[in-house]
Amino acid sequence: MKNIIFIKKHPFGGNYLAINLFGFIFTLRELDKVELNHELIHSAQQRELLYLPFFIWYGIEWVVLYLKYKDWTKAYFHIRFEKEAYFYQYNMDYLKKRKHYNYVSINRKTIAK
Repeated sequence: MKNIIFIKKHPFGGNYLAINLFGFIFTLRELDKVELNHELIHSAQQRELLYLPFFIWYGIEWVVLYLKYKDWTKAYFHIRFEKEAYFYQYNMDYLKKRKHYNYVSINRKTIAK
């Protein structure tokens, strides 16, 4: 896949494996099929929101959730985009059947950590 860019260090620091920015996946190593599917779900989310609104929504939602939970990780796992990606990352056919804007209707309790 040509939208995967291997890097030695993430641009924002942190201990995550990959980050998807504007449909480009920046990763420290080769992704397995589940990890890649997770990132491709984010690509679909970003495309349907025309990229920039996705990042604005993601950021605002994270801030609101951080203020609610006072925990970075818990806020991250409660972001609707992450809930959809984690919930369906093992379903390799999900992107073929995915309905647009599915993150809006994802059950709030599906993967909450």
